[in-house]
Amino acid sequence: MKILVLGAGAMGGYYGGRLMQAGADVTFLVRPRRAEALARDGLVVRSELGDIRSPVRTVLAEHVGPDYDLVLLTCKTYDLGCAMEALDPALDASRGKSAAILPLVNGLRAYDTLDARYGRERVLGGVSYIATTLDPAGAVVHQGRVDGLIVGARAAEALGLASAFHALAAGTPGTRELSPEIDQALWNKWVMISAGALMTCLMRGTVGEIARTADGRALMRQAMDECAAVARLSDHPLPEPVFQAMSARLLDETSSWTASMMRDIAQGAPRIEADDIVGDMAQRAARLGLDVPLVRTAYCHLQVYEAQRGAA
Repeated sequence: MKILVLGAGAMGGYYGGRLMQAGADVTFLVRPRRAEALARDGLVVRSELGDIRSPVRTVLAEHVGPDYDLVLLTCKTYDLGCAMEALDPALDASRGKSAAILPLVNGLRAYDTLDARYGRERVLGGVSYIATTLDPAGAVVHQGRVDGLIVGARAAEALGLASAFHALAAGTPGTRELSPEIDQALWNKWVMISAGALMTCLMRGTVGEIARTADGRALMRQAMDECAAVARLSDHPLPEPVFQAMSARLLDETSSWTASMMRDIAQGAPRIEADDIVGDMAQRAARLGLDVPLVRTAYCHLQVYEAQRGAA
């Protein structure tokens, strides 16, 4: 399988490297500076599940062609517009192969955008549970041992490709699942990420720090209930075991977990995924006639942060 990975950052570098280990033909679409670093140092991944140090094939945007079976999309959601422009030559069915896309992104709004541009039958579903970062030297650092990847077809036309990709990914470390209900899996993760992000960002603290306050657990329950209600009214109610697992994670008084968006804020990032992780949840609730005051409060808070960073 020929795979084009957009970028060689924390997520793209990690999963691209793992797929190379499994025998996939992987090319990384990168900017010139990253291409130079990879040519010099190779791809470096540090992980308790096994390190990677390997030369890689790269391509610049102006040289991308329709030569791939699958495009792995791991960008931040606010970069989706630029990402699609860079990927269009690889996804132009009139020029060759009709490649599919596997997004590993937060929320569901990106899927709506990709479906409108390329067609739902070409957009697979992907859910990853992993924590990765890029260190100052450009190495990918996998934090902890958790690496869960769920993939699936969102249309009948993509069943074969989804199965082939899963068979390939199954040869890499971590938990790999081929889901016949990938849309539900996407909702399951979004509800958890949205509730956890809105609370850790709003309170500027870890799950444990929030849970140990007088009202923290009650507010976290409210956040989970509001997000789960949006899923339920959107015909994707969370299964009880999923909701219980989410509750155990987000109400854990010993947890040091924070959402990646909270970590971005702590580092003063000028752009965050507020619109896609929390804002879209608020907007879908409004369209459903559902009042979600905590979601709306957190989204307001995040918008103020972005405005302040933009002004700075």
